[in-house]
Amino acid sequence: MRQTHSCTDSASISAKLNQIKAFYETLSPSSLDQISELYGPEARFKDPFQSVQGLPAIRAVFEHMFAIQPHSRFVVDGITQTAHPLTVPAQSCLRWTYWLVLRGKTVSIQGCTWLCLDQQGYIVDHRDYWDAAEELYEKLPALSWLMRWLRRKIAPG
Repeated sequence: MRQTHSCTDSASISAKLNQIKAFYETLSPSSLDQISELYGPEARFKDPFQSVQGLPAIRAVFEHMFAIQPHSRFVVDGITQTAHPLTVPAQSCLRWTYWLVLRGKTVSIQGCTWLCLDQQGYIVDHRDYWDAAEELYEKLPALSWLMRWLRRKIAPG
């Protein structure tokens, strides 16, 4: 059930960000029902592979993630909040490490998520930033040689 409280002061924004952190660090297929407690109904989600809008589409992104990486998990390494907590929408950055298994080996991806929260504290815009080439493609045997070759060709000297 959606709460209708105001999230316009620093303390309430910090509390909401801690709730978001806890959600991501305990994310599992069974916790996906909690998405509507965090995201606005028409929220946007974008990462290097997709751009979707609305709760059903955002949930589908995570369902797909667990379908291909059932034992993956996030660790939130830090949260940066906007200097002006009364800015609407409130904006924050979560630095994270995503742990997954590739070819039987545990690997990590480093990235960050830029979040915009509305006045009630619901996420209205979620944008993930991470280097797919360095953090993923170079860890895949079939593509790693190509990525190294491209880096050598592009790098100066």
